Amino acid sequence: MLDVVLLVLALACVGLGGTCIWLAGRQREFVRQFEFQAQRDALRDQAIKELKKRLDTYLTGSIRMGEELYELRRTVAPIPDKLSQIEQRDPSNLSFTQAARLVGLGASVDDLTQSCGLSRAEAELVSKLHQAKR
Repeated sequence: MLDVVLLVLALACVGLGGTCIWLAGRQREFVRQFEFQAQRDALRDQAIKELKKRLDTYLTGSIRMGEELYELRRTVAPIPDKLSQIEQRDPSNLSFTQAARLVGLGASVDDLTQSCGLSRAEAELVSKLHQAKR
């Protein structure tokens, strides 16, 4: 009977030893998985940081572009009024109206200076205004 008890205890010890070995292997596998996941998390965090930097760069560029567009609008806004003032200086002279029509037909700045008697600056202004309306 003592032999049977010793045999059962020996089998229990062998079973416990096998279970301990199996659990140690599982623990090593979990540690490997944890380390692998930590590496993947580090790579993901690095990619997020790089994307954040790129987004900040794009946002900064967009803000600067918006500021420049605002300044450009502020600069260009008075041009139609100035053109009207120039046209109203000499009502008998329809050269600006004629020049605007010619620009609509595709005339160049040189064509405007020759056919309408405008200075080069005036011809460029009429040409740019007509292009802005398109």
